[in-house]
Amino acid sequence: MSRTFRPLHGLHILSLALNLPGPAALMRCQAMGATCVKLEPPDGDPMHHYAPAAYVQLHAGVKVLAADLKSTPGQQLLQRELAKADVLLTSFRPSALRKLGLAWKELHARHPALSQVAIVGAPGAGAEEPGHDLTYLAARGLVSGLDLPATLYADMGGSLMAAEAVLQAALRKHERYAGTGETHPEGVYLEVALAEAAGYIALPREWGLTAKTGAVGGAHAGYRVYPCKDGRVALAALEPHFAATLWALAGLEAAGLEAMAAPVTHAAVAAFCASRTRDELEALAVQRDLPLHTMA
Repeated sequence: MSRTFRPLHGLHILSLALNLPGPAALMRCQAMGATCVKLEPPDGDPMHHYAPAAYVQLHAGVKVLAADLKSTPGQQLLQRELAKADVLLTSFRPSALRKLGLAWKELHARHPALSQVAIVGAPGAGAEEPGHDLTYLAARGLVSGLDLPATLYADMGGSLMAAEAVLQAALRKHERYAGTGETHPEGVYLEVALAEAAGYIALPREWGLTAKTGAVGGAHAGYRVYPCKDGRVALAALEPHFAATLWALAGLEAAGLEAMAAPVTHAAVAAFCASRTRDELEALAVQRDLPLHTMA
């Protein structure tokens, strides 16, 4: 994010969201210039305990206050902060928000200019069901065998959607100012479901792009991971001009779409990679403008 372009400068966000998606969204908003305050329970955000280094990075530039929202002093602090905020970020189930007096109808009546971005697990009635990144990915077919996914795709994708929702709330506020001249335009409620974030991430799979017969699922010989002499190489020679360079290096003639998926083509590219070291492959990538990345 460019330091000279801060589209959320002047926007005040209050967050009650714990664990990963909410703080990750807040980190993005803070980078876009928003003033960010977070209320945590007296024993802190669970992430502070199980991933302290991540917690520190996520909360750089965020003002963190302790508040027991079930107590009178905690509620008083909450209401003071809500009165100063433009956007409230939450990650509780709807029933928990109702118990805290933060259901949208009640919140909107008390703070009409405030917008809320609510991060939930699943849309509709599913918002009350327990779930986590792993279950949302599994439901979309993004968990292979018994291996855990390489990263928390639904949580991080949801955090980007939440930051996008904050931008939408800010744009709406600006439009109402410009269009009506109101000094306190009405806030808006926006919901972000982690299950839907997983669904968005899964779209290339649903389109067949990452299936074994798909161009980026292994069918195209130029878009695969191959063994090399001292490790592995991730090849991404997908476009025709990249593929032509790879075919020439592998001793193949220029190939059409069908030839790219032919077993002989895969065998030739595999042999080419297996005969070279990581250093040799990286040097070729620079010399011949070939997209690849070697790994130990």
